[in-house]
Amino acid sequence: MKSMMIHKPGELSLIERDVPTPDANEVLIEVKASGICGTDLHIYKGEYLGSYPVIPGHEFAGVVTAIGSGVTRFKVDDRVAVEPNIACDNCSHCLNNRQNFCENWQAVGVTLPGGMEQFVCAPEKAVFSIGDLAFEQGAFVEPLSCVIHGIERARIKLADKVAILGAGPIGNLLLQMARLQGASNVTMLETNPGRIELARTLGADTVVSRMEDLPQNEFDVVIDATGAIPVMNRTIDFARRGGTVLLFGVPPSGKTLELDAFKIFQKGLILLSSFTSVRNSIQAVRLLQSGEVKVESLISHRLPLEDLLVGLELMDKRDPGVKKVMILPNG
Repeated sequence: MKSMMIHKPGELSLIERDVPTPDANEVLIEVKASGICGTDLHIYKGEYLGSYPVIPGHEFAGVVTAIGSGVTRFKVDDRVAVEPNIACDNCSHCLNNRQNFCENWQAVGVTLPGGMEQFVCAPEKAVFSIGDLAFEQGAFVEPLSCVIHGIERARIKLADKVAILGAGPIGNLLLQMARLQGASNVTMLETNPGRIELARTLGADTVVSRMEDLPQNEFDVVIDATGAIPVMNRTIDFARRGGTVLLFGVPPSGKTLELDAFKIFQKGLILLSSFTSVRNSIQAVRLLQSGEVKVESLISHRLPLEDLLVGLELMDKRDPGVKKVMILPNG
């Protein structure tokens, strides 16, 4: 089979290797759609967690083609998506229901082979049925599960005013989830003209292209979905007194925020971050199946496996026409 391997930061190539055989508690999945995430770009650049060499891709869906002897929930031809985070279920964090902080954490597409190949094995406990969902919708189960976890942490209440900084695919998932939580007004910050119109279509009340146009001391909840240090530094300016700031976007590793400590104190702010998810995949599948969260318009490009580097470069250049880039490993 064909696989795209990141050998080390900045070095990516197409390789051929044997189709893996699932262990007793694993399923083998023929990958039908695999989304490129900002995290994949960070891994390619050497800016994020990950071991090298690695086959990236942690947002994917496909068809079960083989099962291990101990698998009970799935059969061949089932349509599935994968929750990539693999917890040991036995460390102090796992035993306290904090599996996303597992001391022995592994992740499909980060430390284990991922969905940027034609076939991939995953533990049964990390696999979820998507029923009749289109595979490209199923590839959004992972990012949506992370968004659900972040929204749960932010505790958006009925009639809250929310600001979301960044209207990429993640920002637009956050927008839809904020609406479902009861936000009365959602204002978004986005400089990419192609994404501005999409955010309006998906329900943003206001979209501004400059931070100077965002009202200060205004919002109950402010969410950064950019991971850009200069933007993250300004989040506390836009929150009202007693408000909440959620740092959701993935920043480059090793960079330092510069926040006005006295302003945080004076405004009595709640500062939160959100790391991956905690068993939110079932919620994600149900929301996608119900149509309450719409993802079709978030996809801008569909590329063959061999063009993964093209997809990463498209994302890195922030072209106005680029939203979610979907890789189709099996055509």
